Amino acid sequence: MKGKLFGTATIAALATMSAGGLQPAMAQESLKIGFVSTFSGSQAAIGEDMRRSVDLAVEHLGGKIAGKKIEIVYEDDQFKPDVGKARSEKLVQQDKVSFVAGYIWSNVLLASYKTVTEEGDTILISSNAGPSQIAGEGCNKNFFSTSWQNDQTPMAMGDYLNSKGVKSLYVVGPNYAAGKDMLAGVKRSYKGTIAGEDYTKWPDQLDFSAELTKIAAAKPDGIFIFYPGAHGVQFVKQWVQAGLNKTVPLYQVFSIDAITLPQQGDLAIGTLGAQEWVNDLPNEQNKKYVADFKKKYNVYPSYYGAQSYDSIMLIASAAEALKGDLSNKDKVRAEMKKANFKSLRGDFKFGNNNFPVQNYYIQETVKDAAGMMTVKTIATAVTAGVDPYAAKCPMK
Repeated sequence: MKGKLFGTATIAALATMSAGGLQPAMAQESLKIGFVSTFSGSQAAIGEDMRRSVDLAVEHLGGKIAGKKIEIVYEDDQFKPDVGKARSEKLVQQDKVSFVAGYIWSNVLLASYKTVTEEGDTILISSNAGPSQIAGEGCNKNFFSTSWQNDQTPMAMGDYLNSKGVKSLYVVGPNYAAGKDMLAGVKRSYKGTIAGEDYTKWPDQLDFSAELTKIAAAKPDGIFIFYPGAHGVQFVKQWVQAGLNKTVPLYQVFSIDAITLPQQGDLAIGTLGAQEWVNDLPNEQNKKYVADFKKKYNVYPSYYGAQSYDSIMLIASAAEALKGDLSNKDKVRAEMKKANFKSLRGDFKFGNNNFPVQNYYIQETVKDAAGMMTVKTIATAVTAGVDPYAAKCPMK
């Protein structure tokens, strides 16, 4: 779906007339949040998962923050940096939103970053993308993340592989900002030998036969990949078709999840990944979120959704503390920095660059008691992890 979509709270408000019957309820003051994601094309399933979680957060908040109706203005970046930038400009300049959240892709976020944080002085919350360029010297007081810095999750996997004695690793990822960060991250922490390294065309390449042939020849102890969404589906299928699943274990980040597993199915069983959020984390907020999401949509949520849910709850915590008065940006930023909300991850705090300081877990692909594909936590790889660029950020 293209263009602007409205959350359920907004639709209800549009349909409701004021008590006098002369003014629409939307004339009342609302809290407007822009949300940029991919809602069309091959990666639309990720955007839909994020949208569902945002809508669930609005529902859990009763449709209001600090007494104001929540208005979510969804925009489709169409998986294109230039479109994402244009939609971000629209949200800031035309829709006059107080916050812009979302962003799956690092290249889309990078294209939109200054438009939101500097030209408009609007607060931007990344619900997924975490490019290194904005974690260090390019950090900004108007930027917050409810996900991670790109290097961190693969760094956690590298640490885990060290603990398991994996001696050699072949690394493969897409040739764009996040792919470069992800492979840099695993190489930063992994102590073994890098048997080979390939960067594939993004987003057009879905045939990995050439890379798999090179991997077979290199005979590494493991393969590390970063391929979100449809690309992860294809890599796992081709890894099995090549017969490498019998000889070379697959380790991954953001390539096997609640969105891809219905298509990867049994092929993914037993594979290991790293993540800062897993659906079985035992805190009460997470239990409610997962249960309500499954009841509403009949599928597990993904980390994309969990991070999007946390984005809305972070905004709500700041607005509630200020009783809905968002006019003083310094006060808004100060309340955001406190992260005074119940994160689905449990304890949550920001580092000096406004990226989270958090745990990272190793997850295994399994079937649950009902036969549904999912992942479960098997180890904590990193405790209170700080990204490697924070020291270069001038903010304190």
